[in-house]
Amino acid sequence: MNKPKNVTDTDWQLLKEKYPNKLNDISVLLENDYPVQYLIGNVEFIDSIIKVDKRVLIPRFETELFVEKTINYAKKIFKNKINIVDLGTGSGCISIALKKHLDCNIDAIDISKDAIKLAKENAKLNKVKIDFINKNMIDELDKNYDIIISNPPYIAKDGYIEKKVLENEPHIALFAENNGLYYYEKIINNHLKKLNKPGLMAFEIGDNQNKELEKIMFKNKIKKYKFEVDLTGRIRYLFIFNE
Repeated sequence: MNKPKNVTDTDWQLLKEKYPNKLNDISVLLENDYPVQYLIGNVEFIDSIIKVDKRVLIPRFETELFVEKTINYAKKIFKNKINIVDLGTGSGCISIALKKHLDCNIDAIDISKDAIKLAKENAKLNKVKIDFINKNMIDELDKNYDIIISNPPYIAKDGYIEKKVLENEPHIALFAENNGLYYYEKIINNHLKKLNKPGLMAFEIGDNQNKELEKIMFKNKIKKYKFEVDLTGRIRYLFIFNE
């Protein structure tokens, strides 16, 4: 069985080891754009191994950079142990990476019971303690935090999305109302009052959303914030500073 064109040599070797007697079926799935990460069952995220399946989004390189930037800001802003909440934790990759690199307590929130179950498995696999909470990320927070971080659903209902993503990854973690801005507006409106001083609110954002997000921040009288770009030069991150 030849390797499908859209699969790396490394991934194909992993699949051959995992499914030695099902390579024909696996090849058909891959040629029809089924995500190779779901077949392998895990991905590397910073220095962690994260189990993934159709219950959660597949972590992206852009999110790795987002977490690295957040860690760098946290180390500059905070000198003591901090409290973090991860809104829409999914696989738990963001929380796990933050826990490994910062002196912190972390609450990780997700509306999906299935996602929480998998995220707990990932925390155990990576030997970190995280408190997982099954509720909507926009519901009232029970306490204040030093960092509020989120990579929420941000694709507009009629926005472009790859067929492979649309047909396989959970829509609840992809799409948002109000042209993809719904969760940013709700999180800022509902949770900014729960951000300590000094404090950091960190978002991964979609393409071309920065102008509309600026309007939300103006409405909420936020003065200190910064947009940052990913490795391709696209504006993909928003950091709000409570000083």
